[in-house]
Amino acid sequence: MALSSGVGPAAGTSLREDAGAEPSGRLPQRLPQHLGRLARGAASRSSRVGLFVYALTLGGLLGLASADYATSGGYPFGGTAIGSWTAWPRAGSLDSDPYARAVNARRGDIPLAVGEGMLLTAASDDEGRTLDAACSYRLAGVTPPARAWTLTVTGRGALAPGQDPVRTGFTSTEILRETDGRFAIQLSPEVQPGNWLPMPRPRGPVRLALRLYDTPVAASVGSLDRDTLPAIERTGCGS
Repeated sequence: MALSSGVGPAAGTSLREDAGAEPSGRLPQRLPQHLGRLARGAASRSSRVGLFVYALTLGGLLGLASADYATSGGYPFGGTAIGSWTAWPRAGSLDSDPYARAVNARRGDIPLAVGEGMLLTAASDDEGRTLDAACSYRLAGVTPPARAWTLTVTGRGALAPGQDPVRTGFTSTEILRETDGRFAIQLSPEVQPGNWLPMPRPRGPVRLALRLYDTPVAASVGSLDRDTLPAIERTGCGS
């Protein structure tokens, strides 16, 4: 009876607990599997973070590049094409688009307000060919009614060291005219008689800017037509 009482429920419970415990020999076998799962999880999280950083960086670079391209030249939006010229009636208005304001800020320009005048630009001749500094052009005709106007070649940049200053444009008060009030301007890399505007560089695209001051057409671009603006004819190109 004493021997029987030594193997009681407590002893049986201890044996069952020992039977359910993890054998010590299996721990070294499962430890590498657990560490492998941890390593794969860390690698997956690191890959997702790296992909997010890459996408964020790529998006930022593309955004900066597109903004630089959109504001490096003329106004990208809001123009009204009239033959080879483009009118920008709202470039200086308070409700102008963000790109127009960015272009003005980048170039340091003070645009004409709606009540002050209007800007027109041209980057091609009447046949649709891009204005090239290596070619010669003849601008002839009239301008819309205005108290005063200026015609300039834009995008000249800083003068090279030692370079003599050259004329960059004409005003309505100094231009030589025909007896009927019409005028002709020669835009060429070579010296020309009469109203001559030199090219800003040996080659490359150029742009013309016609600014009308105190003009009634500023309130209605629809009143402009091709005959009220100077024609742009290419007269020759260098080799």
